[in-house]
Amino acid sequence: MAVCMAWLGDPAVVAEVRSAPGPWREMHEAGPGLLLIEATDTLSRVFHEIKWMIPDDCALLVAPLDHRPKARGAAAGTVSWLRSRLPLPDRD
Repeated sequence: MAVCMAWLGDPAVVAEVRSAPGPWREMHEAGPGLLLIEATDTLSRVFHEIKWMIPDDCALLVAPLDHRPKARGAAAGTVSWLRSRLPLPDRD
């Protein structure tokens, strides 16, 4: 499974995306318009599935996450959600 982060420029469309089927197994809303996605397909496929669901004027950014990012002020459960799916970054 791959994990990615998606930012939707309009937080009002998040509920529609979260309730729709797509190439993902699970989603977690980390903040307004910010989704963490456990994907079952490629980054490109996740991007396009979300893009087709949202209005044309809504911004969208999707990025892969290989390691657990640092987080502060995120929604309850965000750190636990990430911890169960991603390793810590290598320490130099």
